[in-house]
Amino acid sequence: QVQLVESGGGLVQPGGSLRLFCRASGSIFSFSAMGWFRQAPGKERELVARIFSGGNINYADSVKGRFIISRDNARNTVSLQMNSLRPEDTAVYYCNVAQWGTSYWGQGTQVTVSS
Repeated sequence: QVQLVESGGGLVQPGGSLRLFCRASGSIFSFSAMGWFRQAPGKERELVARIFSGGNINYADSVKGRFIISRDNARNTVSLQMNSLRPEDTAVYYCNVAQWGTSYWGQGTQVTVSS
């Protein structure tokens, strides 16, 4: 089993920045992908950004140019730097990792963008 713990969410004004952090622990061998999803009230969970073991990165179109994902394989962590935040970025953000065909989720951290 793999456990994920997220931190870094909170309340921020439009145009502000936040950094989300996720640390994995447990039975870790090699993550094929590490990333972040989000779910706003009344909406489906959606991909925000994902980084693969080979270095390829996917971003949702809505966050391109504003969010930056990074991972530290030695520390089993993945971070999401979120800049120029907008009210529509408000959601619960979930850390996600994939290992040997199994997907693991964190408990989620709330991000609220409001003045």
